[in-house]
Amino acid sequence: MSASGIAPPNQSQATQEPAWVRYTLIGVALTFLSLFLFVPLLTVFIEAFKKGWDVYLAAVTEPDALSAVILTLTAAAIAVPLNLVFGVAAAWAIAKFDFRGKSVLLTLIDLPFSVSPVIAGLIYVLVFGLQGWFGEWLRDHDLKVIFAVPGIVLATIFVTFPFVARELIPLMQAQGTEQEEAARVLGASGWQVFFKVTLPNVKWALLYGVILCNARAMGEFGAVSVVSGHIRGQTNTLPLHIEILYNEYQFAASFAVASLLASLALVTLVLKYIVERRVQQQLAQASAATSA
Repeated sequence: MSASGIAPPNQSQATQEPAWVRYTLIGVALTFLSLFLFVPLLTVFIEAFKKGWDVYLAAVTEPDALSAVILTLTAAAIAVPLNLVFGVAAAWAIAKFDFRGKSVLLTLIDLPFSVSPVIAGLIYVLVFGLQGWFGEWLRDHDLKVIFAVPGIVLATIFVTFPFVARELIPLMQAQGTEQEEAARVLGASGWQVFFKVTLPNVKWALLYGVILCNARAMGEFGAVSVVSGHIRGQTNTLPLHIEILYNEYQFAASFAVASLLASLALVTLVLKYIVERRVQQQLAQASAATSA
């Protein structure tokens, strides 16, 4: 009972909306997801198999399509491990140590989020292109970066390198440095502390960042489009190959190849959900340990 003689409202009542408000919000959310996610995704698979299994199989096993699949997987296989190493090193340095330029490093990690992928691709053209800073040197040494696989890999690395670091930094900061300091007091070396203490504590966040990084690497279009040159069968990744097929009015083939990317996205989504729950549990445990 308050001083005015009026009982304060129950907390659950104060935070509970009327039923019609809840159902309206749920309906709006489901409608939005249906129109912009479920219907387009379903359309991709319907159109992919519209002309039968034989047409679908021919489209995804065609030499140019296989070349696009191999190049996409190759770019991801190179970019993801490099970003994993960078992300772990950057997160470890930022979360566990104090040094001059720490805020600058954090800002640079977020750079790909604020720069258009097309601009990122253009930057590599200006640096490594024939008229770029290193163009003459590369030409004299018979090295190709732009309109070749190295340029695609570089563009992929640029647009994906924040993902691992950005997943690890909050968790490492929440966990603090107590466990690492205790391990050092007990005589563990720096590498032993990292492999025996730090890495096991962040393994699920690390895996989550790798999943996001891999998904972005395989689906990247803008930056790769600028540096690839669209050489069919050589420098086309899956997104670029889908665009070419669609522009040539090969709709069945374009949707068939698009279904491969959509399937990869669904697998990534399932893995993301599983790992995300583990990451949330780790964050909750770290917060509870810190508060205690």
